[in-house]
Amino acid sequence: MKFSELQRKLERDGWFIERTSGHYIYAHPTKPGKIPVGKHGSKEVPTGTANKILKLAGLK
Repeated sequence: MKFSELQRKLERDGWFIERTSGHYIYAHPTKPGKIPVGKHGSKEVPTGTANKILKLAGLK
Protein backbone atom coordinates (compact mmCIF):
# COMPACT_ATOMS: atom_id res chain seq x y z
CA MET A 1 0.00 0.00 0.00
CA LYS A 2 1.27 3.47 -0.84
CA PHE A 3 1.20 6.39 1.59
CA SER A 4 -1.29 8.22 -0.67
CA GLU A 5 -3.67 5.21 -0.56
CA LEU A 6 -3.40 5.06 3.22
CA GLN A 7 -4.18 8.75 3.50
CA ARG A 8 -7.26 8.34 1.24
CA LYS A 9 -8.54 5.52 3.47
CA LEU A 10 -8.18 7.68 6.57
CA GLU A 11 -9.89 10.66 4.93
CA ARG A 12 -12.81 8.52 3.70
CA ASP A 13 -13.36 7.45 7.32
CA GLY A 14 -13.56 11.06 8.50
CA TRP A 15 -9.97 11.67 9.61
CA PHE A 16 -8.57 15.09 8.70
CA ILE A 17 -5.13 16.70 8.81
CA GLU A 18 -4.97 18.67 12.04
CA ARG A 19 -1.42 19.89 11.55
CA THR A 20 1.75 19.12 9.68
CA SER A 21 5.33 18.81 10.80
CA GLY A 22 7.61 16.07 9.54
CA HIS A 23 4.42 14.01 9.31
CA TYR A 24 0.75 14.68 8.73
CA ILE A 25 -1.07 14.51 12.07
CA TYR A 26 -4.60 13.18 11.56
CA ALA A 27 -7.45 13.74 14.02
CA HIS A 28 -11.07 12.57 13.99
CA PRO A 29 -14.11 14.48 15.24
CA THR A 30 -15.48 11.54 17.28
CA LYS A 31 -12.68 8.96 17.63
CA PRO A 32 -10.00 9.49 20.28
CA GLY A 33 -6.32 10.00 19.56
CA LYS A 34 -4.20 11.35 16.78
CA ILE A 35 -2.36 9.43 14.07
CA PRO A 36 0.97 10.48 12.53
CA VAL A 37 1.38 9.54 8.85
CA GLY A 38 4.53 10.20 6.84
CA LYS A 39 4.67 12.57 3.88
CA HIS A 40 5.96 10.12 1.29
CA GLY A 41 3.34 10.20 -1.46
CA SER A 42 3.91 7.31 -3.84
CA LYS A 43 6.36 5.33 -1.67
CA GLU A 44 5.24 2.01 -0.22
CA VAL A 45 4.27 1.88 3.46
CA PRO A 46 5.93 -1.01 5.32
CA THR A 47 3.29 -3.65 6.10
CA GLY A 48 3.66 -3.40 9.89
CA THR A 49 3.41 0.39 9.79
CA ALA A 50 0.28 0.32 7.62
CA ASN A 51 -1.35 -2.25 9.91
CA LYS A 52 -0.55 -0.18 13.02
CA ILE A 53 -1.97 3.02 11.48
CA LEU A 54 -5.15 1.26 10.34
CA LYS A 55 -5.53 -0.33 13.78
CA LEU A 56 -5.13 3.04 15.53
CA ALA A 57 -7.77 4.49 13.19
CA GLY A 58 -10.19 1.66 14.00
CA LEU A 59 -10.20 0.44 10.40
CA LYS A 60 -8.70 -2.98 11.10
